[in-house]
Amino acid sequence: MGLFKKNPFGHILFLKLWLIRILGALTHRRFKGFNTLEIEGSEIIRDLPDTNVLFVSNHQTYFADVVSMFHVFNASLSGREDSIKNIGYLWRPKLNLYFVAAKETMQSGLLPKILAYAGSVSIERTWRSEGKDVKRQVKMSDVSSISTALKDGWVITFPQGTTRPWKPIRRGTAHLIKKNKPIVVPIVIDGFRRSFDRKGIRIKKRGILQSMEIKKPLDIDYDNVTVADLVEQLEMAIEQHPSFLKVIPKEEILSEEELNKEREWRY
Repeated sequence: MGLFKKNPFGHILFLKLWLIRILGALTHRRFKGFNTLEIEGSEIIRDLPDTNVLFVSNHQTYFADVVSMFHVFNASLSGREDSIKNIGYLWRPKLNLYFVAAKETMQSGLLPKILAYAGSVSIERTWRSEGKDVKRQVKMSDVSSISTALKDGWVITFPQGTTRPWKPIRRGTAHLIKKNKPIVVPIVIDGFRRSFDRKGIRIKKRGILQSMEIKKPLDIDYDNVTVADLVEQLEMAIEQHPSFLKVIPKEEILSEEELNKEREWRY
């Protein structure tokens, strides 16, 4: 690797490499130490091509979710089977790994800015800004940035656009899939909301069993599937379709305090 070689977003890869190593070392015990991360499906990661892969997942915290995925993906690529034991996998991490995040979130402090350099594709949300509902046109430059990231490597996205469970999938994700025709890998996570605060920085409770299930890539008829059908397929894949509410009571996912906050927000 050249000392000043850059990725398509102008980030120096040597600097990104060391940021991932340092942040990975600092966060490893959050998933194997203070808490336990149970992984399923890591073998799927090793069978994926190097580019044009889109991971879609439910969302529970701003940062802990994606940090855990950086750990799991790199551990899997290093030959570990459903484990992040021994952080030696951080020495040669996958550098063309990105995640989609709200620009205002990634500019909200020093740590988010560091995380952004490590792999964020920052976009402006069209439906929410500074805690208020808004309606804005999609910026074509944001769509182009995600497409650029897919051409260069793997992209993690949280298509609900919020850490609140059971929210609908944003149709923009479906349009993005139809346009770029990536391999779409669903991921279902749990336990992060109980382990961390909403930002995913402060440890809220120790001894929590976190889980991450990596599912087989979706079978998508890119040319014929409708946006509505693709949205429903994504909701089912990440287990955020309304039908799952009949199976998983909210009380098992949200704390009482969070349930009260959600009731206030909704009513």
